[in-house]
Amino acid sequence: MSKKLIRPTEAENAQITAAALTDPDNLPLANEELRQFRKARGRPQGSGKKEQVTLRLDTDILEQFKATGNGWQTRINDALRDWIKQH
Repeated sequence: MSKKLIRPTEAENAQITAAALTDPDNLPLANEELRQFRKARGRPQGSGKKEQVTLRLDTDILEQFKATGNGWQTRINDALRDWIKQH
């Protein structure tokens, strides 16, 4: 069962806007302010401090990291950083 979106009429929308404008603590957002809530397409911008590489790992090692859930690539990076500090 699909739900149908019922939009307010122009008169209803005008009443809603007028009511919102009477509340000084909760004024409607301007279009410029609303734009900040739009989801950007694609991957988030990186820090610029990392480089993409191709790395071949043993299957069992990779499975162990992936089994820990999201963030497994960061955990590999952290494990390599720890190794560097110790050697």
